[in-house]
Amino acid sequence: MLMFRYTITYNNYIIKGEKEMASIVQQYIDIAKKRNPGEPEFHQTIEEVLVSLEPVLERNPEYIETGLIERLIEPERMISFRVTWVDDCGKVQVNRGFRCQFNSAIGPYKGGLRFAPSVYPGIIKFLGFEQIFKNSLTGLPIGGGKGGSDFDPNGKSDGEIMRFCQAFMTELYRHIGPETDVPAGDLGVGAKEIGYMYGQYKRLVNRFEGVLTGKGLSYGGLAGRTEATGYGIVFFAKNMLEANGEKMAGKTVAISGFGNVAWGTASKLNQLGAKLITISGPDGYILDEDGISGEKVDFMLELRASGKNVVAPYVEKFPNAKFFKDEKPWNVKADLYIPCATQNEIQLEDAKNIVANGAKFVCEGANMPTTNEALEFLIEKGIVVGPSKAANAGGVACSCIEMGQNAGKTVFSPAQVYEQLEAIMVNIHKSAADAAERYGLGYDLVKGANIAGFEKVAEAMMAQGVV
Repeated sequence: MLMFRYTITYNNYIIKGEKEMASIVQQYIDIAKKRNPGEPEFHQTIEEVLVSLEPVLERNPEYIETGLIERLIEPERMISFRVTWVDDCGKVQVNRGFRCQFNSAIGPYKGGLRFAPSVYPGIIKFLGFEQIFKNSLTGLPIGGGKGGSDFDPNGKSDGEIMRFCQAFMTELYRHIGPETDVPAGDLGVGAKEIGYMYGQYKRLVNRFEGVLTGKGLSYGGLAGRTEATGYGIVFFAKNMLEANGEKMAGKTVAISGFGNVAWGTASKLNQLGAKLITISGPDGYILDEDGISGEKVDFMLELRASGKNVVAPYVEKFPNAKFFKDEKPWNVKADLYIPCATQNEIQLEDAKNIVANGAKFVCEGANMPTTNEALEFLIEKGIVVGPSKAANAGGVACSCIEMGQNAGKTVFSPAQVYEQLEAIMVNIHKSAADAAERYGLGYDLVKGANIAGFEKVAEAMMAQGVV
């Protein structure tokens, strides 16, 4: 039994001792929970990542001696602000805005903005922490951050959305910049919202610069950015299958969601010869055993653009399909499952259904869509899991490509973007697989991705001293 000396500082107390590495890691997890009460999503990602890092810390005790983990789990900056705007009825509305600038060791903060009623500091910190490792895995010089608001764009007029976005940016602009923090879109923030925020930023700073990504093509946006996350997920899944002697062509695939991520995923699955049979929304899921392809994929965009946030109208247009109200698609038999909706949508019972269906692969498209309990069960039963921080990194990878395009005052073609994206996703898979093998973990992409993402950040933090 290996014992390690450690020193942990918490609330001005210095805790010293000698314990097994697992016990030391648990102390860090306990510290994060005490410092951030009532934030289960943040606790979940801290636990999932830190447990994976035990073998790294055993080989590198200097990370413990220098307080690197305590620094890693504490955001460099957490910004909260009031957002006031006027609705179409002339009534003043008040929302809360957030930006978590979590870690800048390898580059400016980079991460999306989420507009949804569920947004609160715990969600933002969870997403920001995940973003550190996701961005590191791309191999590109970008740090981790995330932001958003509890504003719900569903059911709002364009005028209301514009006024909210302008009010939000009026507060946020002082904290961001092309070499400081470059936000992008996320749930509830698409091309429309990005455009309104960019226009307000440009008006406030009197500069045309690449401070937001996901912009429209007419003002510095990247060709192919809309489908980038979904394409990247499928590129990663393809590599995952091939590493296990399988091919994407002919596979039956069940996905959740019906927004940009799901649309991009559906498009690339069809291009590679897979058969997509499900999509989902907050109202339930669609099962189309004829396959969701061609005009059916295009219809996903119409459903999203309607602003109603429902998928039930799919069966009105394509009556051979079936709609299952208030259910998730994880009981449908498939070869590959790709959750593309939201966090923790695969619970333990869902994981049991996936295993019972005889599947071999789960590739996470949304941010942390599987609970830790469900994830542990899937891996224990031999399911190969592609973790979200690796599999859905295509969006942020293309965001960084857009930053380079803006900085270089140039324009990349779609073919150039897709080529760069696929190369990045291939490298992410290789980095995760190699890291797992290097630490004797077999083909464990979950732990491998955490380790590979952490190693680069840790090296940079050590080089930059105690900051």
